[in-house]
Amino acid sequence: MSLFTNLLNLHLANKPREDFFTEIVAYFFSLNNDILLAWLKHHSIISDENYSSIKISTQQEHKGLESHTDDSRLDIVVEFSTGLSTDVIFIESKIGSKDGNNALTKYADILSNLQNVRHRILIYITRDYDPKEKIKEYCLNLSPKVNFFQLRWYQFYNFLEKRAFDILAEEILIFMRTNGMSHTNQFSSVDLLTMVNFNKTLHLMESTLSEEVQQEFKLAFGGVIKGAASRTQWKWDERYIIYTHLSSSTWDFWCGLGYFNLNPSNVTDYPYLGIFLQVSPGFRERPKIIESMQKVINDKPDIWTPVNLKVLPAWSGIFYRKSLQEFLSEKDQLSAIKDFFLESINELKNIQPDFNFPWKGVSTEEAIETEIVWKIA
Repeated sequence: MSLFTNLLNLHLANKPREDFFTEIVAYFFSLNNDILLAWLKHHSIISDENYSSIKISTQQEHKGLESHTDDSRLDIVVEFSTGLSTDVIFIESKIGSKDGNNALTKYADILSNLQNVRHRILIYITRDYDPKEKIKEYCLNLSPKVNFFQLRWYQFYNFLEKRAFDILAEEILIFMRTNGMSHTNQFSSVDLLTMVNFNKTLHLMESTLSEEVQQEFKLAFGGVIKGAASRTQWKWDERYIIYTHLSSSTWDFWCGLGYFNLNPSNVTDYPYLGIFLQVSPGFRERPKIIESMQKVINDKPDIWTPVNLKVLPAWSGIFYRKSLQEFLSEKDQLSAIKDFFLESINELKNIQPDFNFPWKGVSTEEAIETEIVWKIA
């Protein structure tokens, strides 16, 4: 996992991926003006101007115009100066969300109303497909006009990948892969294999988490939320698991059994499987639980793995796990995985008496299923 993903996971509130990534990219551009210029020229956004200075700012606030209902906050503003003239670029970045409340229209209005500016450019760069043809027409009809460009983050990924000469650029690429920003608009041979074999793979995973394993999980921890492995967890948290809450406040303290790290940043990495016990950064019983988790790690360091036990604020936990690679040599892989899941359940049951905080599974009826998405560090 990337350094930036780890830092983002320490954020207490809803994880602001877009703002976080904006700051990273803006900082990278401030250190590498040559790459910024090359990227803009690559997309014919600027010509071969000899700028004497480049100023980059983030989260710049602009008071709304008379026709606007509110003020605006711009992701990235780049000001280029030749000494005689100034060009200004507004960059609006989106990862998971889309343009709302006609923000792009407001940004275009603000650009058009700037004084003493030669070229006015609005860039809308997104991870997902979000066509804005009407905005482009709107920008051209303004006076002075605004040049609108729409880009996708995978294009920047491909551009940067060829110029990743330092650790900062490498970390940006890892973060982009982790957050689905490196995907192109082309199906690769791997994509086609995944598509063809998806149902088969899903069936194999389901079979290892059903019947006997699920029953043992219920007996040990009081139930399985929603009664089956969650595909939502797969989509948003890169894991395919059965799980239950161990406190009345649902996700504050919970355990899950199954497959983790299903979308590793490195294609040579393997997913791992096992059982995970996790506590939130704000849970009132957290200090007792962390103390107990640390005791488990001290007593059984060879079989339990800590996750952020000494980091605040952070989601913290302990893993009993193995790499999927360890099961590939088995003649009957599914039976071996099932046996390991049963072993994992038993191991978590064995350490339960070590906890200062008494816990038991919350039934499906009691649980408030919110499907809050939290990343595992």
